[in-house]
Formats: sequence, structure tokens, C-alpha cells
Amino acid sequence: MRVTIEKSDIRGKATAPPSKSYTIRGLMCAALARGESQIVHPLYADDTEVAVRVLSDIGAGVEQSKDLWRISGGDLRQPDADLYCGDSAATLRFMTAIGSILPGKCRLTAGASLAGRPVGPLVEALRRLGVDCSSDNGVAPVVVSGGRLKGGETELPGDVSSQFLSALLLVSPFAEEGMHIRLTTPLESKPYVAMTLDSMARFGINVTASAKMDDFYTAKQTYQPTSYEVEGDWSSASYLLALGAVTEGMEVENLNSQSLQSDRVMLEFLRRMGAEVEVSPGAIRVRGSKLKALRADLSDCIDLLPTVAVLAALAEGTSEFEGIGRARLKESNRVAAVREGLERMGVKVAEEENRLLITGSNLKGAVVDSYDDHRIAMAFSILGTQAGNTTINGAECVSKTFPEFWDILKSIGGRLKIDG
Repeated sequence: MRVTIEKSDIRGKATAPPSKSYTIRGLMCAALARGESQIVHPLYADDTEVAVRVLSDIGAGVEQSKDLWRISGGDLRQPDADLYCGDSAATLRFMTAIGSILPGKCRLTAGASLAGRPVGPLVEALRRLGVDCSSDNGVAPVVVSGGRLKGGETELPGDVSSQFLSALLLVSPFAEEGMHIRLTTPLESKPYVAMTLDSMARFGINVTASAKMDDFYTAKQTYQPTSYEVEGDWSSASYLLALGAVTEGMEVENLNSQSLQSDRVMLEFLRRMGAEVEVSPGAIRVRGSKLKALRADLSDCIDLLPTVAVLAALAEGTSEFEGIGRARLKESNRVAAVREGLERMGVKVAEEENRLLITGSNLKGAVVDSYDDHRIAMAFSILGTQAGNTTINGAECVSKTFPEFWDILKSIGGRLKIDG
């Protein structure tokens, strides 16, 4: 699908979709709890539907209605066939760990964009815990023979993906001897681990974490069913907030200003760039002004790279973003995709191993390849509304996390033509 965007007068109000990360974590915890749990205000999107399907395949009961999913968990079984995780990295990695407590063998496979993303460090950490598991060259497919998780001590790198740690934490209460996880490198994306711990706590699980978030211990415990409410998604909201910063203003509802989500830092970035930001209960208002260059470390909020990069293209001066290395291991190589798209639109970009420099300039319309990456497609739509004559190829990929994005952009003044 191609979306062509002309210069647009953006203004109005929009609602942030529910959090993908919290929805998937809630689903996993609910499946591990014996009894019925409720997921309130879940996200309907490709990634969460994959998680629902995989959990159903291992015996979790899932009853879906518009704003409420009922999950019957605790009686999980060996799947009858491969567990296809689509392009949901969280589902693949979390289910790799959950496979260790399932009876028998399970094989997890992945879609095209996920098939090259790493899972090896998680497999190695599970092996240290006595789990029989393997992967092909450190990527999917993954084969896990489960049934008994003895537990003990294991270690992980903290700077590849926080999802490895979250995966181990999710199954740690089942370890017969408890589980001690030690990180061998500093943890990046700490807020995502905090979200995992928060989700587990809502289901009655307590994990002891060191002050530096590099050492974790979980005693044997039992997940308890609960009613779990999902807040709005700050990652998805970042595109709407950014639109407010380059126009006469946007109001975005369904956002918790005290959220643990790492991408809540978007508010700080917008203020530092000179946008007017007003926070009220349940809503954020952003109004544009002349944007200034931003210097920021994105280690804990790597999903914001495309959003702040396109804002930097509209700012005065040269912005500098550090801590970008892991962005090359996402749905696309986001560093390369951002650089290519910006250069097509006339923006000067300098790429280093762990740093990106972007100098704001007058934009020109261009054809931009999303590389089937939802965050690339949504970020470059922002520039399309300002430059006009901008076509985004592979625009259907927004269904991964924000299926309503193009409809919402239209509703707030976006001039779009959708083909295919």
C-alpha cells in the first residue's frame, strides 16, 4: 500500500491507542495465572493478535470483546504445531522462556522481519538454567524442550535487548530453586523491564532487583488472576505529539503522564526543542513554535529515534542522537532507514556507529521506503504533512501497532491519498 501526503493543516484531538507492550505483558501473565483474568482496554493490532493466537495454541482460553479480553490461564500444554510468532519480537522472546515450563517440545518460528533479529543470548541464558533449547545461528526458529524449570543462577547481556531479561523474569516464579539473573553489561531500555516488573506485581509476583537494575532474584511463587487495565501507548502517541509540535497544535488523550513507559520522555524532548507542552489529567496538548536542535541519548527510548529524527529535520541547527546502535536490530535497520528517508527529502545526515547527526533544512517531497517498519512509516508521515508530495511505500505496516493511524491522520487534517 502507498500513501501520498500533501501539505496539511493539522489540528484537533486524537486518542492514543492502548499500549502494545503492556497488552502483551498482561496477556503473558494472565496465561501463567490459574483462573480467569481480564485485560481491560487491550490493543487490537497485529502484534497483540499474534500473542493471543500463540497463547491459545498452548491452551490458554481467550474470549475477546471490544474493550475486554477474558483469559483463562494456568493449564498450559504442549502445542500441536509450530508456534508462529509473526513479526512480534516480544512474543517470540517471551514464549521462548515460557516454552521452558510447557510439557514436551515446542518450536517457535518467526516472520520475515523478525527472522533475523537475535534470540541467542536468551537461549544461552536458559541453557545455563538447565533448559534444553536451541536456535539456528542465534535467530529463529527456536526449539525448547520444557516441563521442569530447575532454576538457579544465569547471566545475560543487558545491551542487546531488554526483552531477554523480561522473558526470564516472566518464568522466574516457576523455578523450583528460585532464579538469580545477573547482567554482564549495563541494562539499556530499563523502563521496559520496569513495565515487566509492574505487570508481574499486578498478578501477585514479587521480584527483588538491585538498585542498578543489574541483579534480579525471584523466589518460587504463583501468579494470581486479576483485572489488568492497559494504559495508552506513548510510543504510538509520539507521532501525534510531534505533529502538534510542527503545527498550530494537537491534543492527545488516553495518556498517563506518570507512566513507566520509556517513551514518555517525548514530552521532555518536545520542551527542549521549544514546543509548548501542557499536561492535564488524561490529555497532553502540544503547540508548535520554531524548533531548536536536540541533543539526546536514546539508549532507554530507542523506539523514539524515527520520531525525533524527523523533528530534527525541521529544527534549526544540528541535532545529535546517541545510543542508537540497537535501532539497527529492529523491524528494519532503523538507522539506515531514517538516514535514507531524510536524505531523499534533502536533509543532511551523518551516521556513526552509535550516533546520528541531523541538520535541519528546507524539505522536499520524496518517495520514502518504510521497509515494512511501522515506526518509519508513521514518522515520515509527519514530514509529509510539512513538505507535501511525499509517498510512503509499504504503508500498511502501521497495522503492527497502530492500525487506525492513517484514519486518525485524515481526521485531524491530513491530506492523504491511499493506493493499493
